[in-house]
Amino acid sequence: MKKQYAFLVDSEKCIGCFTCAMACRNYYHQEEGVVWRQVYPLDEEIYPHRERAFFSLSCNHCENPACLNVCPVEAYTKRESDGVVVHHQDKCIGCGNCIRSCPYGAPKYNPVEKRAEKCSLCHERLDADLQPACTQSCPTGALQLVDLSTMEQTSQVQFPAGYPKMPKLNPSTRFLLPKFPKMVRR
Repeated sequence: MKKQYAFLVDSEKCIGCFTCAMACRNYYHQEEGVVWRQVYPLDEEIYPHRERAFFSLSCNHCENPACLNVCPVEAYTKRESDGVVVHHQDKCIGCGNCIRSCPYGAPKYNPVEKRAEKCSLCHERLDADLQPACTQSCPTGALQLVDLSTMEQTSQVQFPAGYPKMPKLNPSTRFLLPKFPKMVRR
């Protein structure tokens, strides 16, 4: 397997502080209402405990990205060197095909610029040997940048409960699920 960067979301460590989402917003100065990274609490049906558990989500940088495949002006490219799916906003015509086709909701419409935009895994920071803004800012290490080609496969999950299962797209994000509290017997 060739190099494929991905986000590793550790729900056991995530405290739902939104630091990752704010770091992204601050780094890219996004318009009001345009959010590339969101922190979601797990539904009670998935994690039915008083302790909270969260998923920090943005673009999955899929192996076969729907956004890239439906763009009529080739505003998306997938970098051969690391698998990052980059949106070239200067080429975007704002048709919304990518927004409608992504089952993960990664591309967002910017009403001021009248075009789509999304997380590009801070590719310019990666090129400067820096971490993405979101992973660098995480105070608990719950959000990490990993290379799927070298990552040891242990207990990571690609499609956790409640997450759209799209094996054809092969999203790169991996998850470490929260552990269920142990029952105390007296």
